[in-house]
Amino acid sequence: MPRIVGINIPDEKRIVIALTYVYGIGSSLSRQILIKANINVSTKAKDLTPDQINKLKEIIEQKHKVEGILRGEVMMNIKRLKDIDTWRGSRHIKGLPVRGQRTKTNNRTVRGNVRKTVGSGRKAAPTPK
Repeated sequence: MPRIVGINIPDEKRIVIALTYVYGIGSSLSRQILIKANINVSTKAKDLTPDQINKLKEIIEQKHKVEGILRGEVMMNIKRLKDIDTWRGSRHIKGLPVRGQRTKTNNRTVRGNVRKTVGSGRKAAPTPK
């Protein structure tokens, strides 16, 4: 398994998909990185040479915020919203949806109101005696 930015990427997947296992890299950014590194998008991750892996590491580390740095930045942004007591910050504190989604019918799991389904709703016919 090639290791890029502290993440083991899967061997059997194409490199364009395998790069998305890194937090902060989506499919479009993955394609851009591979174009800069002159790597074919259909190459499997296990077929990469050490030079290609080093080139990927350099491009990702120099140009993009990924993994720990990005996670820390997101947490600091949420903490800032909580500290200045914004509406979004208060929704984060309460564990409710932040971006205007309705909560009357959806978001049961977020609210902690998980209901289990009850089969087909029909009772079994009584057995004759």
